Amino acid sequence: MTDKEPEAVLSDEQLKQLVAEADTGGRKPTGAVAKLVMLTALAWSLFQLWIASPLPYSLGIFVLNDTESRSVHLAFAIFLAFLAYPAFKRSPRDYVPALDWILALAGVFCASYLFVFYAQLSTRPGQPTTLDLATSVCGIVLLLEAARRSLGLPMVILAAIFIGYIFLGPYMPDMIAHKGASLGKGMSHLWLSTEGVFGVALGVSSGFIFLFVLFGALLETAGAGNYFIKSAISLLGHLRGGPAKAAVVASACTGVISGSSIANVVTTGTFTIPLMKRVGYRPDKAAAVEVAASVDGQIMPPVMGAAAFLMVEYVGIPYTQVLKHAILPALISYIALFYIVHLEAMKADIRGIPHKHENSFSSRMISFLMTVSGMVILAGVVYYGLGWIKDFTGDASLYIVGVLMLATYVGLLKFGTGYPELHMDDPNVPIETLPDAGPTLKSGLHFLLPVVVLIWNLMVEELSPALSAFWATVFLMFILVTQRPIIAHFRSRGDLGGAFRQGAQDLLDGLVTGARNMIGIGIATAAAGIIVGTVTLTGIGLVMTELVELISGGNLMVMLGLVAVICLILGMGLPTTANYIVVSTLMAPVVVELGAQSGLLVPLIAVHLFVFYFGLMADVTPPVGLASYAAAGIARCDPIRVGVTAFGYSIRTAILPFMFIFNTQLLLIGIDSAWHLFLTVFTAIVANLVFAAATQGWFMARNRAWEAVVLLLVTFTLFRPGFWMDMIHPPYDKVAPTRIMEVIEKAPTDDRLRVWVEGEDINAKQIYKGVLLPLGQQAPALQRLNAAGLSLMEVDGNLDIMAVKFGSRAAKLGLEQGFKITSIEVLAERPAKEWFFIPALVLLGLIVVIQRRRAGVAAT
Repeated sequence: MTDKEPEAVLSDEQLKQLVAEADTGGRKPTGAVAKLVMLTALAWSLFQLWIASPLPYSLGIFVLNDTESRSVHLAFAIFLAFLAYPAFKRSPRDYVPALDWILALAGVFCASYLFVFYAQLSTRPGQPTTLDLATSVCGIVLLLEAARRSLGLPMVILAAIFIGYIFLGPYMPDMIAHKGASLGKGMSHLWLSTEGVFGVALGVSSGFIFLFVLFGALLETAGAGNYFIKSAISLLGHLRGGPAKAAVVASACTGVISGSSIANVVTTGTFTIPLMKRVGYRPDKAAAVEVAASVDGQIMPPVMGAAAFLMVEYVGIPYTQVLKHAILPALISYIALFYIVHLEAMKADIRGIPHKHENSFSSRMISFLMTVSGMVILAGVVYYGLGWIKDFTGDASLYIVGVLMLATYVGLLKFGTGYPELHMDDPNVPIETLPDAGPTLKSGLHFLLPVVVLIWNLMVEELSPALSAFWATVFLMFILVTQRPIIAHFRSRGDLGGAFRQGAQDLLDGLVTGARNMIGIGIATAAAGIIVGTVTLTGIGLVMTELVELISGGNLMVMLGLVAVICLILGMGLPTTANYIVVSTLMAPVVVELGAQSGLLVPLIAVHLFVFYFGLMADVTPPVGLASYAAAGIARCDPIRVGVTAFGYSIRTAILPFMFIFNTQLLLIGIDSAWHLFLTVFTAIVANLVFAAATQGWFMARNRAWEAVVLLLVTFTLFRPGFWMDMIHPPYDKVAPTRIMEVIEKAPTDDRLRVWVEGEDINAKQIYKGVLLPLGQQAPALQRLNAAGLSLMEVDGNLDIMAVKFGSRAAKLGLEQGFKITSIEVLAERPAKEWFFIPALVLLGLIVVIQRRRAGVAAT
């Protein structure tokens, strides 16, 4: 590559346009229309903050139920979609055509129909009038057009296929045929009930997702995105392949505040891809690293591309539990990607970028450790100090903590002004030296405070996700308005009024950007509701189960592989949120049902994470991977080649779902001690690193074929040691069902009971399957069964299910009245499966010795 070769094929304006067309809308009207769009977006953000706050209930003003708030939420999304997204590439960008105004206003009427006529509709369920029917049909059509503009054709085609299936059921092949539905029944089910468009998915978008997207937009506007990127570059840029390692860390940090893989690519990639090319990475590899890192941002808690909040509703577990189960796979996936870019740097002998001030390794380590230990001490003071305040001051603790947070905020701003202000470098200007890590990290520590507030409210105060995000967002809004004038005061710049006005403008921009970022997500969750509604109306979920069972021939691994491929296909072209709704609605029940028939009993969260991971792989893979196209535009290379390379890097993420389906300890389920936790985390990290080495063809030196096979064997053993132990001794012993009370009495807290049932379902189909019945807190057996929603009775030596509480965990597991419990399985007494880690690590050590010796000979 010559020095004169341009580093990016896209200008800054083109990159902004790329993100806009994907996330916020590509149209930029002027004059009064621009102000109307801005005010509408601002009103949407304020509306969402209002319904999330305690104010409506404390004041008794404008209190909305879930259905009404979903209706208003969608009305805002559709109105902004028609104003912000042009109909075609040749459509005008600087003004809104008359037809779009008509469509926007019609969309508002249709979407808000449930809000305006809520009382009347509640008196005639299932009996739509002509106006109801006309509104429903127009609403579906307008929603699909808004989806086409904001999400592209894949979502529209998928939704249209499912709508067609509702009405064409009798004419379908026998295997997927159903009795069909009338226009009135189909449209009212999709539009006038909470089973379709206005269902759980849109409710989560309105109740949780908006606030977290707004939180991320405000954090980005405040400068936190720049701070994360610059910090990663300053910390890691000097290492082998440093810019690539910085891209991985920066994308992980940005993924925490971003729900969009393409926005993540453009935000961090604009800076990191040219740096990677400059130090010697091939353009397609530089782009692929950024794509792999950015897409993995969608599996990183706490937001997970907004899927975390949907999992709360679909799986039926608390938000904190979702975070706990998702964190380890996300971390080890990022660690493995970090290692992959290191291997690429080793293979190509790529060096890092020198620091501006070259200090010795020991001084750099001392500075780094002091910074990290300072942050750890600060975290400890916050956790234990605030906990002590809460214990001793009771209700007054809220005010005391508020004052302390304010003092900490001002103190960190004062501390940060002792160092140069952060700024984003132009990625087209060569970077010869890196900024010092210490001053860079210390200059923006106040950006971490809103995250502290969010996590504190979620984990310690145990507030709902919506209320936690509300208080964190309010604090962040305060930071946006005040940080500029306070910094101006400490830096003695004067013009505090101007700084305050700029802070207010930042707040306005953040509120507007947050709402515009939500347009696509709001439309996506509503459009995905069409698919959910079709499943509940036609029972196609059972058809998918039978289809996969027929093709797989009952083979468990073939079934899982087939589900993974179907999820990959279903996810093509869909944003993260819609992606998860579609794959979880259609494919999660398939894994649960067929797995249960084959003896694979796993918690529901493992199944949902399995389909979610493979749905996300569509963001990487050609021909639809939009993230690959964005990165290829920056790197100036072929997007298909970028997608193929990125998928190669993402295989380490793709194997994780297969591993945690069979070894749920990777989801931190069944961990019973600190040592067990350490062993699980350590071996999982080593396994993914070894897998990366095997698939990249390089460990300590270039791999030979037999070494790659041994490394894959080590990977498998570390990820799934139970496979070998099961060959020696079965993992479970069967117990008579009549001993269920005795077994439940002895079961520890949050244990899951393996129960096998048989009987006929409501369709007169004979069922034989296993379920994992959650037992909750330790209590008398009858109380634990009642909490799970189950009533049992012993009849003639058999144990019959007499009743299943509606909406309970037992009901969600597919248990029905009349089923018989045929057997119970309890853990067998056998040696710990972790003993197989020892031969695996010995084999790994042997490979290390052989390759180090070979690398030493080659160097000599």
